Amino acid sequence: MTLHPQADALLKQMEADGVPDISEMSVSQARMFLETAFAGMVPNPEPMAEVEDFTVPGPAGRLPVRLYKPEGADATPPLVVYFHGGGWVIGSIEAYDPTCRALASASGCAVASVEYRLAPESAFPAAPEDCYAATRWLAENAADLGVDGERLAVAGDSAGGNLAAVVALMVRDRGGPRISYQVLIYPAVDVEGDYPSRTENAEGYFLTARGMRWFYGHYIQDESRAGDPLASPLLADDHSGLPPAMIVTAGYDPLRDEGEAYAEKLREAGVEAKVSRHDGMIHGFASMIGALDDARESHAEMGRELRTALRD
Repeated sequence: MTLHPQADALLKQMEADGVPDISEMSVSQARMFLETAFAGMVPNPEPMAEVEDFTVPGPAGRLPVRLYKPEGADATPPLVVYFHGGGWVIGSIEAYDPTCRALASASGCAVASVEYRLAPESAFPAAPEDCYAATRWLAENAADLGVDGERLAVAGDSAGGNLAAVVALMVRDRGGPRISYQVLIYPAVDVEGDYPSRTENAEGYFLTARGMRWFYGHYIQDESRAGDPLASPLLADDHSGLPPAMIVTAGYDPLRDEGEAYAEKLREAGVEAKVSRHDGMIHGFASMIGALDDARESHAEMGRELRTALRD
């Protein structure tokens, strides 16, 4: 396994630009960094037939949502509810606008990008409760939004992959809505787990071991809850009855092994789970659409899987 030349060039450019590790930034600095970083890698975001911003009710107030409908989609397209990455601390609808456009275009699905409460201001379990509430509202109001709530998937990357997996558990255990598929992009699924990839890729590949500790420290402020399945879905007692999954991993990512371990947990419980590992890639690659060919290839593959899973 060799680091892809495009990823290598990107990392070297970040080093030349003096980009510090996320753990050396304040929360506000880290949020500003992500807002500009991904947008700069996508000079020409995918055009959409329609983009709508609105809010939905959440446990502690209204939650912003941006709904994307791609060109050429069905009159009432399937719906993918997307949760952005950023370690539960950074990231936003705006930062992930190009990512959600790319996924909508590739899949032919409407994509609803959810803005959930961030840590440290709102620590665990604020984010999963927000994401569950938004998913339920979107499914219940799908007809008014012009989308098909019976063909519903959840998706997300990194912390958002965690939240997508957690929402799948929550809807199973809380009586709906029915989710047909989940796309988990390099998900963080085991807060305190010990995996070879966390040691092998601890430094030098964008997400570091220090950065992971920084994120987890802000998010899981009560350490006794690190093993809660709503924080670490890999540790749930039962993974049966969950929707089929596609799990995307990257070879040079600290989260590689736990994502693939989650796929194995699902399979052991009788759930269909596909792993797509991009050997030469780093954490975050799927949002680096203008810089990495693998990002575009990954969206194309995720789009094909969603089209198949959510067809009539």
